[in-house]
Amino acid sequence: MHKILCIGEALIDMICTDKGKALSDGENFLKKPGGAPTNVAAAIAALGGEVELAAKVGIDPFGKHLIDVMKSFGVSTKWMLQDESHFTTFAFVSLMENGERDFYFNRGADGQLSRDEVDYIDLAEFAVVHFGSATGFLPGPLQAAYQSLLQKSLQQDILISFDPNYRHLLFQHDQQSFKDQSWNFLNSCHFFKVSDEEAMMLTGRSTVTDAAHDFLERTSAVFAITLGKEGTLLGLNGQTQIINSIEVKPVDTTGAGDAFVGAVLFQLAGKSMQEIKTLTPDAWAAIIRNGNKAGARTCEYLGAMEAFKHLSSDIFK
Repeated sequence: MHKILCIGEALIDMICTDKGKALSDGENFLKKPGGAPTNVAAAIAALGGEVELAAKVGIDPFGKHLIDVMKSFGVSTKWMLQDESHFTTFAFVSLMENGERDFYFNRGADGQLSRDEVDYIDLAEFAVVHFGSATGFLPGPLQAAYQSLLQKSLQQDILISFDPNYRHLLFQHDQQSFKDQSWNFLNSCHFFKVSDEEAMMLTGRSTVTDAAHDFLERTSAVFAITLGKEGTLLGLNGQTQIINSIEVKPVDTTGAGDAFVGAVLFQLAGKSMQEIKTLTPDAWAAIIRNGNKAGARTCEYLGAMEAFKHLSSDIFK
């Protein structure tokens, strides 16, 4: 049993290609399939893993596009449900001259995935469940579905993975709610990945070292803190170590963190929980190093889904 379940948002990123223009002034937009758990699922499938995505899209051309893209990677879309009453979710993004992002989130079907719907998923079929939050902590049916699936997962002999995937523009007025919900998952999961900024935000610490110490003290999970070109901090058994990054000339970093998570879960899915619990620090370091390789490969191409077409388990050799 090697199958992985990813749950969360599937959406369309509309990227303004008019440099430096606000969304209100932009005229040209590039449509890209997105959503963190959607990216993770695609990366896992590209590496050769067996994966299903639980997400909701609209009955519209964009929902169809998302389903078709997932199918093209080999992701099972059995649990990619279509909502008759809500349009597919859109995220509009423009990069301003000062480096800031002009962002507008038009939430639709992704938030409508309900507890009743995910309760039909037979977790006995899966070795791993990955929660890639982003929109999963916003109020609505998906929030309740997340909590329900977490509780069900805790009752199974199954690896629980979590990536908070914080988006300031979604939670700038309610950051505490995001922190509280994240800690519920941090205290429940077996593996989590955070960026250096997320680590400090969630712990309230001013350095990554102090944040990592808090995670070691407050959770029992193995964790990875991504540090960009500085590598990845691996934490387990009360100890930390830095796994060096892979040198590349980055074209686009979009989806690199999701590729990293996908690569880690792809490697863990073939092991029993007992085997995972007895992995040595060296074995974990090798897994993280392969995750770094997948993230680096993703940076070499423009757009996450385009990059994932070039992913395969051959990169681990």
